[in-house]
Amino acid sequence: MTHTGGGRTVFLDRDGVINRDSSEYIKSWDEFVFIPGSIDAIRNLTGHRFSVIVITNQSGVGRGYFSRDTLEETHRLMAAEIRSGGGVIQDIFYCPHLPADHCECRKPSPGMLFQAFERCGVDPGAACMVGDSAKDMECSLAAGLKYGVLVKTGNGRNALPQLAQKNIFPDYVAEDLYDASEWIIRRM
Repeated sequence: MTHTGGGRTVFLDRDGVINRDSSEYIKSWDEFVFIPGSIDAIRNLTGHRFSVIVITNQSGVGRGYFSRDTLEETHRLMAAEIRSGGGVIQDIFYCPHLPADHCECRKPSPGMLFQAFERCGVDPGAACMVGDSAKDMECSLAAGLKYGVLVKTGNGRNALPQLAQKNIFPDYVAEDLYDASEWIIRRM
């Protein structure tokens, strides 16, 4: 994957933002279904010179539901589909651990974002996180990103009351990733 060089960066959660989420986990490429408009959104961001990096919890690896190789193949195919649609995924970071592992990389911990800052030269003050969960918004806040955008796809609707209880409010609540991309382009 390529380095971003410190320009404007958008971090995307995967399940529920780019593709449909499943309580049964997305165990292979055969189960991966893009949310309508998500490829267009990434093309939109790429066309406006944003670096797009995926940050995703994938505890299905730790649970033994699928292997790292299967997950990485899913990510290669996802990135290829996005590329064929005119968008670019600069890099993908994933946490394979279980919640009980209490690792530093599993969201809401900001470990994957810190890894991306270092490996990809990301400036947190010129970066935004788009996610569908309270964990995504908490992670964005903990890492000091400029904006946190919650999408209503996936678990987004359920996340709002959870965030309100913690007194955390997204900078924008978007209908979907395309709506989020338009807001980000106007703001950054």
